[in-house]
Amino acid sequence: MDSSIETVRLGLAPWSAAESERSISRPLVFVGMSGGVDSSVSAMLLKEHGYKVVGVYMKNWSRDLPGMKCPWAEDLADAKRVAVKLGIDFEVWDFEEAYHEKVVEYMLDEFKKGNTPNPDIMCNQEIKFKLFYEKAMERGADFIATGHYARIIDGKLARAVDENKDQTYFLYRISEDALKHTLFPIGEMTKPEVKKLAEKNGLHNAYKKESMGVCFVGEVGMKDFLKEYIDIKPGEIREIESEKVLGYHEGAIFYTIGQRHGLYLSGVAGETNDGMPYYVVKKDLDKNIVYVSKNLNNENIWTKELVLKDVFIRGDAVHSRHFATNWERVNEEPRNARPLGRELPEANGCDEACREWTVSTRLRHRAPLIQAKFDGKKLIFESEIKRPASGQSAVLYDGEVCLGGGIIA
Repeated sequence: MDSSIETVRLGLAPWSAAESERSISRPLVFVGMSGGVDSSVSAMLLKEHGYKVVGVYMKNWSRDLPGMKCPWAEDLADAKRVAVKLGIDFEVWDFEEAYHEKVVEYMLDEFKKGNTPNPDIMCNQEIKFKLFYEKAMERGADFIATGHYARIIDGKLARAVDENKDQTYFLYRISEDALKHTLFPIGEMTKPEVKKLAEKNGLHNAYKKESMGVCFVGEVGMKDFLKEYIDIKPGEIREIESEKVLGYHEGAIFYTIGQRHGLYLSGVAGETNDGMPYYVVKKDLDKNIVYVSKNLNNENIWTKELVLKDVFIRGDAVHSRHFATNWERVNEEPRNARPLGRELPEANGCDEACREWTVSTRLRHRAPLIQAKFDGKKLIFESEIKRPASGQSAVLYDGEVCLGGGIIA
């Protein structure tokens, strides 16, 4: 292991050989190993620090799609090869049935409603930090670990050192109990550091290409995946200002507000194309019509407010600076009582004191943080922002600490 990577940076308690001999047992940690470099280095660091490590490949999806072979077998082989290299135990846990029920069905239902859900967030909530966590605890684990770029600071979920790779956006809904028993070994490292460390230690997947397609399928686009489960229903693409038909689509549910690419429009028939792109500004799911406009100032594209549903406030983060003061003040009265570390009931409101609650919010992975006021259900921005797709998440922060978030209504 590279001695420049200090123990304190890794957030791991060191267990020397001498300490291990004096101890009844070393801490047992089950590591989710996907076959990629991040989880591989995480397992390596844990072993180097004296933990008793068991690598686990979570088999969540194995179905091939037309023209696209699911890479699960190759990923499993990569994970197993790393485990052999490290000399750690290795197991395969089959969560495929639960994954289809909890993640895939959720995703399909949301698309049918016209939303654009984030399956990675649901996977973390329901599979990696619930089923995987629970099974590991039943097996006697002290901790679970993953290759996510995130940190735990004073028991709170916090952003990774590598801002470009930070994955707390996908982790904001994991339970407090799971977080208390979770390790993120690479949260203090940058991606180049991780790759360099993997190469130095002879891990074959040091520079393995990252999948950029659907999270559980591989290099297949979301639209292609959805076509396997949702019937194609052709409809019109109309210019919203004139109601002129510009083209046709395969289904309004496949489009998101603000979308520019994938429309394949060159202009209204009989008119000169001025080269300006069209943007999706509205969807009529009942009539299966997609409305577009060249006007970037269209009111459907911009907003100063976002309403959130299924709000999840992290109890481990409530005592974060001004966040705690405002949150406790609005919770003094029973009518405003909030459960912490779980979803907030839709009926709960929030009084004016909560409007002083200023947070930073991230509206998509790798998007810049934006200042906003939050009243428990609504985000209010100082100036207009480009409207994110409904079904995506708005994740809230106070400094480095992740406070929670909600689904954009």
